[in-house]
Amino acid sequence: MIHQGIREWQEEREESLSPHAVRSRLSRGRLKAEEPCPVRTAFQRDRDRIIHCKAFRRLKHKTQVFIAPLGDHYVTRLTHTLEVSQIARTIARALNLNEDLTEAIALGHDLGHTPFGHIGEEVLDELYPQGFRHNEQSLRAVDHLEREGAGLNLTWEVRDGILNHAKTRADIFGEGWGTVGTLEGQVCKIADIVAYVNHDIGDAIRAGLIAEADLPGSTPALLGRSHSERINTMVCDIIDHSWAATGRSQGQEPAIGMSPRVLEATRQLREFLFHRVYNLRSDQEEAAEARRVVRHLYEHFSHREDGLPEEYARQGEEVERRVVDYISGMTDGYAQRRYEEVRVFR
Repeated sequence: MIHQGIREWQEEREESLSPHAVRSRLSRGRLKAEEPCPVRTAFQRDRDRIIHCKAFRRLKHKTQVFIAPLGDHYVTRLTHTLEVSQIARTIARALNLNEDLTEAIALGHDLGHTPFGHIGEEVLDELYPQGFRHNEQSLRAVDHLEREGAGLNLTWEVRDGILNHAKTRADIFGEGWGTVGTLEGQVCKIADIVAYVNHDIGDAIRAGLIAEADLPGSTPALLGRSHSERINTMVCDIIDHSWAATGRSQGQEPAIGMSPRVLEATRQLREFLFHRVYNLRSDQEEAAEARRVVRHLYEHFSHREDGLPEEYARQGEEVERRVVDYISGMTDGYAQRRYEEVRVFR
């Protein structure tokens, strides 16, 4: 059969990558051993498993920042994920890293995100005794929840990138930034910020919360005055500053970073969004309603576990853990519908 051996051919092509790139044939492996695909490398297979899973499909109806916006052009968790993937792949390709691994991490990084964006995450973190972090839930989704509990059985490198992509309020490349086990994972981590800083500016302008003229200091002059100009500046700067990752700069330690000037401008934009957009949105009535919905669902199902769907009625796990799995997988609309159905119970 012609298709036999195609994977090995693609693995051979990876030998032309940077010496610092991860080769799929040298992956640290999966949680459970399985026969390799005859056509796809291990990381290509992971990417495809993520794209075809239920959690990925649900991202299209999950909030990024703006809850249930009326306009058609606001970013959702799915379009955010696709933008992160595009930016990360561009950087990885330029640095001669493994683009397949980069893409798989980027596509899977937000699979565990709650309905109503970070507001839902905050509520679950307050209510669940063990705490809730969407990056950990993303890993749980691919390890335990997908495929009726069997999981996607992804490679260590993709799982590491998914788990370690989160930054909370940590300074970019500063204290609390955390580590990722691969350069490809580092690329996804900074691509996430490049994506959301820029598309959230666009959404905030679209919503009338800010104007382009409100952007802080010299950031427009340095980064650009449009969405595409800012992304291009940031991406090119990351490539230039991370060139040692290609292996073509002798004696330099490979790392993913930004130049001081572009890094400072990116930090300014991020802080500006927290003060003028994210914090403001969290105080509005729609955010308060989202908190009520998530809180009520958690309290309801924690006391009425018989109402959980069959796939969440697993034995051997505490009810709160199963309730968190159920709620975090909900889309905004489904969470609202379930709330309306159960709110009559006291």
